[in-house]
Amino acid sequence: MKFNKIAGLGIASIVLFGSFGQLAVNAQPAQALKATQTTTVAKKSQSLIASGSFVTVEQDHPTNGIAKIVNVNGKRYLEFDKAFTTARGPKVRVVLHRNNTVPVNLKAENYVTIAQLKKFDGAQRYEIPANLDLNDFESVAIWCEEFNVTFGYASLQKA
Repeated sequence: MKFNKIAGLGIASIVLFGSFGQLAVNAQPAQALKATQTTTVAKKSQSLIASGSFVTVEQDHPTNGIAKIVNVNGKRYLEFDKAFTTARGPKVRVVLHRNNTVPVNLKAENYVTIAQLKKFDGAQRYEIPANLDLNDFESVAIWCEEFNVTFGYASLQKA
C-alpha cells in the first residue's frame, strides 16, 4: 500500500509541475513596444568661403588640384581635394599669400604660414587660426621654405 501512495504522489507531482511547464511554454509571445522618442543626429554645418585651382609656378615642381576654404561649425579650414598633388621637397609649407598671384620667391611681409604640408598627394585639411583675417589674403601657396621656392598656388575666389 505504501508503494501505491508513493506512486500516486509521483504521478500527481508530474501532472502538477507539468502543467506549470505547459503554462510557461504557452505564454504569450513578447511584443515590441512602439518608440516614444526620436533621436536627431546633428548635421555638420558647412559653408564654402572661397576656392580655387592650383597652378604651377616652378616648372620642376608641378602642383595640381583644388583648394577651398570652408567654415565647419564655426571653425575655418583650408582643404585640398583628393586630386591634389605637388612635388616633393624639404620644409614644404602651406601658406596664405596677400596677392592673387604668387611669385617664385616670397617676401616675409606677403604671406603667413598655415602649416607644414602633411602629404604631397591627396585630400587634406588645415585649420585656419581664428584670429587670422581672411580678407587680407587672396591665394594659398605650396612653398619650399628651405629654398624659398613656390611650387604652385591657387587664387581664392570668394563664394
